[in-house]
Amino acid sequence: MPKVPSDYLHPANEDPLMRFACLVYFDPKTMFGQSAEANAVLAETGPYNHELTASGHRLSGEALVLPDEATTVRVRNGKMSATDGPFMETKEVLGGFIMIDARDLDEAVQLAARNPMARLGAVEVRPVVDFSKPRPTL
Repeated sequence: MPKVPSDYLHPANEDPLMRFACLVYFDPKTMFGQSAEANAVLAETGPYNHELTASGHRLSGEALVLPDEATTVRVRNGKMSATDGPFMETKEVLGGFIMIDARDLDEAVQLAARNPMARLGAVEVRPVVDFSKPRPTL
Protein backbone atom coordinates (compact mmCIF):
# COMPACT_ATOMS: atom_id res chain seq x y z
CA MET A 1 0.00 0.00 0.00
CA PRO A 2 1.45 3.39 -0.89
CA LYS A 3 2.53 5.59 1.99
CA VAL A 4 0.11 8.40 2.77
CA PRO A 5 1.81 11.77 2.31
CA SER A 6 2.34 13.57 5.64
CA ASP A 7 0.26 16.46 4.35
CA TYR A 8 -2.75 14.23 3.57
CA LEU A 9 -5.56 15.78 5.56
CA HIS A 10 -8.98 14.69 6.74
CA PRO A 11 -11.64 16.56 4.78
CA ALA A 12 -13.69 17.44 7.88
CA ASN A 13 -11.04 18.96 10.13
CA GLU A 14 -7.76 18.99 8.20
CA ASP A 15 -5.85 16.96 10.80
CA PRO A 16 -3.26 14.45 9.51
CA LEU A 17 -4.74 10.99 9.03
CA MET A 18 -3.76 7.45 9.86
CA ARG A 19 -5.01 4.34 8.08
CA PHE A 20 -6.71 1.54 9.95
CA ALA A 21 -7.98 -1.90 8.98
CA CYS A 22 -11.28 -2.80 10.62
CA LEU A 23 -11.43 -6.59 10.55
CA VAL A 24 -14.99 -7.90 10.92
CA TYR A 25 -15.39 -11.26 12.68
CA PHE A 26 -18.62 -13.15 13.27
CA ASP A 27 -20.14 -16.57 13.77
CA PRO A 28 -21.80 -17.38 10.42
CA LYS A 29 -24.55 -19.38 12.16
CA THR A 30 -25.49 -16.29 14.14
CA MET A 31 -25.01 -13.74 11.36
CA PHE A 32 -26.92 -15.72 8.74
CA GLY A 33 -29.34 -17.50 11.11
CA GLN A 34 -32.32 -15.40 9.98
CA SER A 35 -33.04 -13.95 13.44
CA ALA A 36 -34.69 -10.53 13.52
CA GLU A 37 -31.50 -9.01 15.00
CA ALA A 38 -29.27 -10.63 12.36
CA ASN A 39 -31.55 -9.46 9.55
CA ALA A 40 -31.50 -5.91 10.99
CA VAL A 41 -27.68 -5.94 11.25
CA LEU A 42 -27.33 -7.11 7.65
CA ALA A 43 -29.82 -4.48 6.45
CA GLU A 44 -27.94 -1.70 8.29
CA THR A 45 -24.51 -2.63 6.91
CA GLY A 46 -24.97 -0.98 3.49
CA PRO A 47 -26.11 2.37 4.92
CA TYR A 48 -23.22 2.27 7.43
CA ASN A 49 -20.72 1.79 4.57
CA HIS A 50 -22.34 4.64 2.60
CA GLU A 51 -22.08 6.90 5.67
CA LEU A 52 -18.36 6.09 6.07
CA THR A 53 -17.78 6.82 2.37
CA ALA A 54 -19.74 10.07 2.44
CA SER A 55 -17.79 11.30 5.49
CA GLY A 56 -14.47 10.60 3.74
CA HIS A 57 -13.39 7.89 6.19
CA ARG A 58 -13.90 4.74 4.08
CA LEU A 59 -11.07 3.90 1.68
CA SER A 60 -12.17 0.41 0.66
CA GLY A 61 -13.72 -2.73 2.03
CA GLU A 62 -14.86 -6.16 1.02
CA ALA A 63 -16.96 -8.98 2.40
CA LEU A 64 -15.30 -12.38 2.23
CA VAL A 65 -16.80 -15.74 1.34
CA LEU A 66 -16.97 -18.24 4.19
CA PRO A 67 -13.77 -20.15 5.07
CA ASP A 68 -14.95 -23.44 3.56
CA GLU A 69 -14.23 -21.81 0.18
CA ALA A 70 -10.71 -20.73 1.22
CA THR A 71 -7.38 -22.25 0.25
CA THR A 72 -4.53 -22.05 2.74
CA VAL A 73 -1.03 -21.82 1.23
CA ARG A 74 2.19 -22.66 3.08
CA VAL A 75 5.79 -22.80 1.91
CA ARG A 76 8.18 -24.85 4.04
CA ASN A 77 11.72 -25.73 3.02
CA GLY A 78 11.02 -24.36 -0.45
CA LYS A 79 7.98 -26.58 -0.99
CA MET A 80 4.50 -25.16 -1.43
CA SER A 81 1.40 -26.88 -0.15
CA ALA A 82 -2.16 -25.71 -0.65
CA THR A 83 -4.95 -27.00 1.56
CA ASP A 84 -8.65 -26.53 0.93
CA GLY A 85 -10.42 -24.78 3.75
CA PRO A 86 -9.51 -22.35 6.48
CA PHE A 87 -6.19 -21.85 8.22
CA MET A 88 -7.77 -22.96 11.50
CA GLU A 89 -11.10 -24.20 12.76
CA THR A 90 -12.88 -21.57 14.81
CA LYS A 91 -16.44 -20.52 15.59
CA GLU A 92 -15.94 -16.89 14.56
CA VAL A 93 -14.49 -16.18 11.11
CA LEU A 94 -13.02 -13.18 9.34
CA GLY A 95 -16.03 -12.05 7.36
CA GLY A 96 -14.61 -8.93 5.78
CA PHE A 97 -12.63 -5.75 6.25
CA ILE A 98 -12.97 -2.01 5.89
CA MET A 99 -9.97 0.26 5.35
CA ILE A 100 -10.55 3.66 6.93
CA ASP A 101 -8.82 6.97 7.49
CA ALA A 102 -9.03 8.43 10.98
CA ARG A 103 -7.20 11.07 13.00
CA ASP A 104 -6.14 8.51 15.61
CA LEU A 105 -7.02 5.16 17.18
CA ASP A 106 -9.77 6.73 19.29
CA GLU A 107 -11.60 8.02 16.21
CA ALA A 108 -11.06 4.69 14.41
CA VAL A 109 -12.56 2.79 17.37
CA GLN A 110 -15.56 5.15 17.45
CA LEU A 111 -16.14 4.58 13.72
CA ALA A 112 -15.83 0.80 14.16
CA ALA A 113 -18.25 0.84 17.10
CA ARG A 114 -20.96 2.16 14.76
CA ASN A 115 -20.55 -0.89 12.48
CA PRO A 116 -23.79 -2.88 12.85
CA MET A 117 -21.84 -6.16 12.65
CA ALA A 118 -20.17 -5.32 15.98
CA ARG A 119 -23.52 -6.07 17.66
CA LEU A 120 -23.37 -9.77 16.70
CA GLY A 121 -19.64 -10.23 16.13
CA ALA A 122 -16.51 -8.16 16.68
CA VAL A 123 -14.60 -5.50 14.78
CA GLU A 124 -10.85 -5.55 15.36
CA VAL A 125 -9.23 -2.17 14.65
CA ARG A 126 -5.57 -2.30 13.62
CA PRO A 127 -3.33 0.53 12.45
CA VAL A 128 -1.76 -0.05 9.05
CA VAL A 129 2.04 -0.38 9.19
CA ASP A 130 3.99 2.81 8.60
CA PHE A 131 7.12 1.50 6.89
CA SER A 132 8.96 4.75 7.57
CA LYS A 133 9.13 3.74 11.26
CA PRO A 134 11.45 1.07 12.74
CA ARG A 135 10.24 -2.52 12.91
CA PRO A 136 8.83 -3.68 16.23
CA THR A 137 11.24 -5.40 18.60
CA LEU A 138 9.94 -8.56 20.18
